[in-house]
Amino acid sequence: MTANWPAAGLGDTLVRVTELTAIAAEALVGRGDEQAADRAAALAMREALNDLKVRGRVVVGDPDVMEDYEYVLPDGFEFGSPDDPEADFALDPIEGVTIAAKAKANAIATIAAAPRGGFMAVPSIYMEKLAIGPGHDPGILDLDEPAGEIAIRLAASKGVDVSEITACVLDRPRHDKIIADLRRAGARVNLIGDGDVAAVIQTALPSSGVDLYAGEGGAAEGVLAAAALKCVGGAMQTRLVVRSNEDRRLASEIGLEDLQKRYSVDDLVTGPAVFTATGITRGTLLDGVTRSAAAFETFSLVMTSHDCVVRRIHSRIPRELLT
Repeated sequence: MTANWPAAGLGDTLVRVTELTAIAAEALVGRGDEQAADRAAALAMREALNDLKVRGRVVVGDPDVMEDYEYVLPDGFEFGSPDDPEADFALDPIEGVTIAAKAKANAIATIAAAPRGGFMAVPSIYMEKLAIGPGHDPGILDLDEPAGEIAIRLAASKGVDVSEITACVLDRPRHDKIIADLRRAGARVNLIGDGDVAAVIQTALPSSGVDLYAGEGGAAEGVLAAAALKCVGGAMQTRLVVRSNEDRRLASEIGLEDLQKRYSVDDLVTGPAVFTATGITRGTLLDGVTRSAAAFETFSLVMTSHDCVVRRIHSRIPRELLT
């Protein structure tokens, strides 16, 4: 185990962070104001992180709220005491801020931790992603081949017909070719409006009904998803999407010059990791926050790579504890 890495019990500590973040975000669900929702969630997460007994550094932060530093968790943000054990963090206070603002399914609060240097720094641009759950050869994945071919190979690895493979894809015009390739091969396509971290995690959960994730999404979300897969042995293949000189500049600023390089789970998350997520709105991965006059109820997922354990946690938090 990495020196000074506080893995023991860290999942239980971090789930408190995502619970408080989800409760703050839930107050803005359905109000149509993405900025207000993301600010509320980011502030709650920042306050909760400051209570951790960890000397933390945010490597993959929240790029969405930039107007007021008080509410932001940017790359490079540090917290904790110099005497505390060190850890790096990747986080997203609301993964799926648009769906939270519209009260749609699958918005989550999420955070991952690793020893110092454990997360690859990524620019705030898009990333191509293919992901599958554990138990399959990562060589199944190839970003340069049609998505339908990936589905056929995955079906062979699972010992089923390709018609039994369900691929999750963000419903975007940029994914029209991926969707057509998958359907032409005979696979089923589950189109989602947002939330590709949750979608990638579902590939690793047998009960989810999702076998494959394919498409482009945020690079930061790619690192978070990789942290979850690191905990259960799933596989990803990713590559930065550079569409402009500005994208190229952002990549170059953090030392990424080979823009055709493909990255695996172990490239994005180089050591042990802990991943937690709490549902904000009800979804296929987690139920959302519910409230009563006396308490909030939350539903969370905790994953740890050192033992490959996945836990689901249902918490009832009395309101007086939050005042």
